[in-house]
Amino acid sequence: MKTTKLMVGGLLTVVVALGGCTTKTANQSQYSGFLSSYEGLSSTKTSGSSTVLRWVDPSFDVANYQNIIYQPVRFHPEPLPTERLSQKTLQDVLAYTNSRLSKAMFSRLKPVGFSAGPGTLAFRGAITGVTASTEGLKPYEIIPVALVLAGAMTASGARDQNTELYLEGELVDTTTGKTMLRVVRKGFGKTLSNDSQPITADDLKSVIDDLTRDVLTFK
Repeated sequence: MKTTKLMVGGLLTVVVALGGCTTKTANQSQYSGFLSSYEGLSSTKTSGSSTVLRWVDPSFDVANYQNIIYQPVRFHPEPLPTERLSQKTLQDVLAYTNSRLSKAMFSRLKPVGFSAGPGTLAFRGAITGVTASTEGLKPYEIIPVALVLAGAMTASGARDQNTELYLEGELVDTTTGKTMLRVVRKGFGKTLSNDSQPITADDLKSVIDDLTRDVLTFK
């Protein structure tokens, strides 16, 4: 009986070690420092059912604004290309983000260049991370035999990986200089087959598409 308990305990330890916890939102250690503040952020469901960290000023009402100053999304910090994440992929991701996001914002508010004034919001945003992390164990894998196989696959880099894109952004009232909204968003793109498969812009486009839909329907 004692041996059985030890085996169960050992298996649970391995499950935790291998499976980890693939959270839907960024944790504080993943904040980039791009936003003016991270206070008050809380987990929130968007209209598109994504889970984000968001803070909204209680007085904020989109209906009070007609104009938008769109500052193009940039990388923060500036990433260094790798064998898996090429400079072209980084450039394509950034271009796709700005194309889709600006179009969504301009469909709701009039672009006014850099002309601050009443009824005008300024948007600033950044892509703060592009990565791939090993998937946690699926329920059917938590079986002694399958567990051993899963462990071997993790060690060899053969397990599936989630592609992830991190974004931070805020809206500022240009008359008062007051921040009206802040958001930290972690999105999941396509799944890669192993830890050596290159990450492409196509793998991450669904994250930007989800963000665009939420901008269009934000109330």
